[in-house]
Amino acid sequence: MRVEVLADAGRPRLPARATAGSACFDLSAAAPALLRRGEVTLVRTGLRVRCPPGTFLEVRPRSGLSSRGVLMVNAPGTIDRDYSGEVFVPLTFLFSGRYRIAAGDRIAQARLVAETSTVFRRGRVAPVASRRGGFGSTGR
Repeated sequence: MRVEVLADAGRPRLPARATAGSACFDLSAAAPALLRRGEVTLVRTGLRVRCPPGTFLEVRPRSGLSSRGVLMVNAPGTIDRDYSGEVFVPLTFLFSGRYRIAAGDRIAQARLVAETSTVFRRGRVAPVASRRGGFGSTGR
């Protein structure tokens, strides 16, 4: 997969797995950022990516940050194959005060996903089970 390091982005890190068993690649902040409660901050990765044909990049939150009140909004995020801009990670802080992100901090995870070609056709949808009702339909 092609990854371009942007010249004006400080010292970005290439996506990397933390361990051999990691399912995703860590994305790191290219520059410091300050998160304030209730605001969305687009944190720079300093990277542009080009996914191979038939794939896209899925950006997901890191569980270690969520336990500290840092959440990724619009999660999971999708980086389409034809997107050519910098990859940013939208983060927000839930607790009072502020949360500092340092350059090099791991801020999200990414995984390469294979696309499936699908054609949507109009027609009736037969139920396959007795479940209906949508959200919470299996109980609490």
